[in-house]
Order: sequence, then structure tokens, then C-alpha cells
Amino acid sequence: MATKLTLTVEERIIEKAKKYAKQTGRSLSELVENYLGTLVEENQDLQQVSPKLRKIIGSVKLPDDFDEKKELSTYYETKHL
Repeated sequence: MATKLTLTVEERIIEKAKKYAKQTGRSLSELVENYLGTLVEENQDLQQVSPKLRKIIGSVKLPDDFDEKKELSTYYETKHL
């Protein structure tokens, strides 16, 4: 069941968000709902997520089998070779 929610957000953020939603073919409500849903996922264990990744949770959906240490190692090996 959908419930109406009233939020107070800076006008410039709302305008940018509306533009982004339109460009991506989604509604602003859908963007907010997806973001909030990501924040409260039951299976998310924030203790195992690095502070850098914690800041972008909700912005990026990582695969369940994402291995941060492996990805960082691969990145640094490639960067320094």
C-alpha cells in the first residue's frame, strides 16, 4: 500500500532531482522510494562495508558477491603496472 509522504528539501535539489528523474524515465517518487528501500534492506550488513562505500549506499547497487578487497587489489595492480 502506497502512503503519501511530505518532505522538506532545498528547491534546487528538487529541481535537479526532477530533471534527473525525467531523463531516466522514472518518477521522483520512484527515485525516493528506491533510495529509501536500499537504505533499509534487511540483508545489508553495514559493519562489513568500508566507510567509502557506506557513503554511496543507495546511489550504487553492488552485486551480492562483490568483493571490495579483490576489486581494490585488481585496481591497484592495474594502476601500478
